[in-house]
Amino acid sequence: MSQDMSAIVEILVNEKLVDEQMMDQAMGLAIAAALRARRLSPPNPWVGAVVLSASGEVVGRGSTQAPGGSHAEVAALLEAGESARDGVLVVTLEPCNHQGRTPACTEQIIAAGITRVVVAIEDPDPLVAGSGIERLRSAGLQVSLGTRAAEVRDQLAPYLHQRLTGRAFCVVKTAMSLDARSVARDGTSQWITGPEARVDAHNLRADSQAVIIGAGTALADSPSLNARDADPPATRQPNRVLLDARGRVPATGPLFDQSIAATIVFTTVSADPSAVAAWREAGALVEVVEPQGSGVHLEQVLQVLASKYGVLQAMVEGGAAMHAAFIEASLMDRVVAYVAPTFLGREARLAFDLDGPSTLGDASKWRIADTMLVGSDIRITLDPVVAAEELS
Repeated sequence: MSQDMSAIVEILVNEKLVDEQMMDQAMGLAIAAALRARRLSPPNPWVGAVVLSASGEVVGRGSTQAPGGSHAEVAALLEAGESARDGVLVVTLEPCNHQGRTPACTEQIIAAGITRVVVAIEDPDPLVAGSGIERLRSAGLQVSLGTRAAEVRDQLAPYLHQRLTGRAFCVVKTAMSLDARSVARDGTSQWITGPEARVDAHNLRADSQAVIIGAGTALADSPSLNARDADPPATRQPNRVLLDARGRVPATGPLFDQSIAATIVFTTVSADPSAVAAWREAGALVEVVEPQGSGVHLEQVLQVLASKYGVLQAMVEGGAAMHAAFIEASLMDRVVAYVAPTFLGREARLAFDLDGPSTLGDASKWRIADTMLVGSDIRITLDPVVAAEELS
């Protein structure tokens, strides 16, 4: 290769590296913008977008608005105005190509004069599923896919799971001692963890569209299940979901106060008819599903929450038996455990009351996704190994 040709190759390589670095940084800004829409956009995905002018300057940023409002791409294009022409759009999720509550984003991107679109991941929703990228390319736009894809898959895990499986993403939250106990010998459980951990748990509620408990927890604690101390404050309260196969829980107390948030009760045909009537009279929504053992069919619960109520993430705050039921049904998509620096002893109740495997080789496999000190406690986030592989 001649010296002149080598110089040209070096210039091209350097230009490519500079371009990749610029797109990587712009995608980082889009990821940050998406985070701001986390509690606002469901049942739509939380998406972020950035517009770069023809000279590479950031001229527009946007995130998905509440349902019926602008999608991230359109919000960023509106901020950019005429500066978007001949520019680049960087977006965390494939733009939609269909008319929903708002017009197709692809047509608005084309009309804005954008020449290049950088997308982190495809949208698995059947209404999109590659058609957005195809439409942009057919209009002559350059489209690349995969920039910071792993980060975006992690950020959008609940949405991706819901669209791919038809079930709400199931997060089990528990607070326990170092010896994995959640209730002391005398029945006391409040509070194992400190105030900082409890505030953090309210943030987890605010990030969810449903909080699930069983009849035992409802009878023992009479909870309200709202996100009270979230920072930033919850834009909408999650649905409170009660699983009561037999109609044990009376329609009284904070759980049935509709001024706090909506209440959905999942039950079976075996439930006491007078209890079902009382739930409805109190304003609760009642869903009848198939029985599963002595309880309700958990997979159907997650399917109905996803399809009928638009729930992307459901947080389970039941007791040890409910946690075990979700594990044994292979429906637990994430565990968030707040571990307090204390011991409660063998006579205290376990945080997960399950039989477990007969041998170590049959034990379920999990990966530690995150650990964080929260006040005096440790928060451990775990994902199933299979789910982690599917989303990689």
